[in-house]
Amino acid sequence: MAKLLSCVLGPRLYKIYRERDSERAPSSAPETPTSVTNPPSSSWASVFWSISYYSSPFAFFYLYRKGYLSLSKVVPFSHYAGTLLLLLAGVACLRGIGRWTNPQYRQFITILEATHRNQSAENKRQLANYNFDFRSWPVDFHWEEPSSRKESRGGPSRRGVALLRPEPLHRGAADSLLNRVKKLPCQITSYLVAHTLGRRMLYPGSVYLLQKALMPVLLQGQARLVEECNGRRAKLLACDGNEIDTMFVDRRGTEEPQGQKLVICCEGNAGFYEVGCVSTPLEAGYSVLGWNHPGFAGSTGVPFPQNEANAMDVVIQFAIHRLGFQPQDIIVYAWSIGGFTATWAAMSYPDISAVVLDASFDDLVPLALKVMPDSWRGLVTRTVRQHLNLNNAEQLCRYQGPVLLIRRTKDEIITTTVPEDIMSNRGNDLLLKLLQHRYPRVMAEEGLRVVRQWLEASSQLEEASIYSRWEVEEDWCVSVLRSYQAEHGPDFPWSVGEDMSADGRRQLALFLARKHLHNFEATHCTPLPAQNFQMPWHL
Repeated sequence: MAKLLSCVLGPRLYKIYRERDSERAPSSAPETPTSVTNPPSSSWASVFWSISYYSSPFAFFYLYRKGYLSLSKVVPFSHYAGTLLLLLAGVACLRGIGRWTNPQYRQFITILEATHRNQSAENKRQLANYNFDFRSWPVDFHWEEPSSRKESRGGPSRRGVALLRPEPLHRGAADSLLNRVKKLPCQITSYLVAHTLGRRMLYPGSVYLLQKALMPVLLQGQARLVEECNGRRAKLLACDGNEIDTMFVDRRGTEEPQGQKLVICCEGNAGFYEVGCVSTPLEAGYSVLGWNHPGFAGSTGVPFPQNEANAMDVVIQFAIHRLGFQPQDIIVYAWSIGGFTATWAAMSYPDISAVVLDASFDDLVPLALKVMPDSWRGLVTRTVRQHLNLNNAEQLCRYQGPVLLIRRTKDEIITTTVPEDIMSNRGNDLLLKLLQHRYPRVMAEEGLRVVRQWLEASSQLEEASIYSRWEVEEDWCVSVLRSYQAEHGPDFPWSVGEDMSADGRRQLALFLARKHLHNFEATHCTPLPAQNFQMPWHL
């Protein structure tokens, strides 16, 4: 009877993976779950519940206007609701009986219960053969584990890790109180916009209906990572209580030297590690750790900046203290909006090896203003700064290590005008802010002007023409930079170029721009080929 109850209340089983190791006993388990474990009725019920949840405010408003919320009308509705609940309970019982008569599901639920009681290596190995509702997966790594905070400075609290926030305006006490009262309606409006429309526009991958539509593709991607790449799935518990879904592919046992390096991948606003940018470093031979944003697929929570940073923190702690990688062997690779968590990691863990940002931007405000009406400019700016402040450039400038930016020359997402206007690509602004912070003397008027000319080039031929026009001597540039580094140390900002001619500053500016930014002739969502995934330049 206890086993039958476990089958009724147990998680949905999606797939039984084929055996990956020769040491495991052979099994006749099918590669796809049977219809007994996953009846269509339960799937439709979850979709119906999601639609009802999002449409409930409109439904209540409609019923109120029509007078259906009076006591005489509510009683019959409650009868219908009770009947519907009884039908759903009957469906759940039938599903449980079907699972109970299925030997594969009974074997799965036995392994799951044993793993929750004792997370031994053998139990985890057996559980890894199943893909099921991730809410029932046991936690593999906790942010408060003693070993995870030994080398951290202070560490996060339950309120979350530290973020850079806009500087407050200093006013008198009375003036400040008056301003707070005046701004209260605007702040409430900003909060409502951010937590309803804004968050879903910024992270459409967190919308349940989209995830439901993508479920077959996500399951197929997980199967490929587990069966073909020997990936290991894990659940991490962040400091805010969110559970983060991760996938680790270990290449340290291969003959390829890049397998000793770990690439942590940060996906875009509708990207999942199952089908996202993890494929690029995988094809290049690196060890890879992918993770899903809070609220994406198996990860819980909502993808606000604080939750994003909390998730990235526990992912890096997991890589260092559980997977055994040193910070010097970790590369953070991000695509699009994933640049926020990547630059936060670079700022907070300055010892990581390198940062690669593909199709990313400097700041969210210009891109948000692009898609909203001009009359909303004040509301949009305030909402982004207070609740959705993705300040990538500000965070990246706090990092001292090697950086590579990849600009899509036909990008239609992070341009503020049209894709053909390459100078409106916000990747340009990210490069300029980084170079101006690191080399302020080089990026004076002459240097800034010539780099802008180089960024306007829409083809490799035009780039080479501008580069050769100023007769950039790369050996001379390297020698100047190395001499400065040897004399003054590696920490940025540098004052190199202070006593240099205008031509010398132009040469250095072009040289540095070319080393920090590579062009890729593609649109925003085109997968980056493995040959374009390169380590950043450093002296």
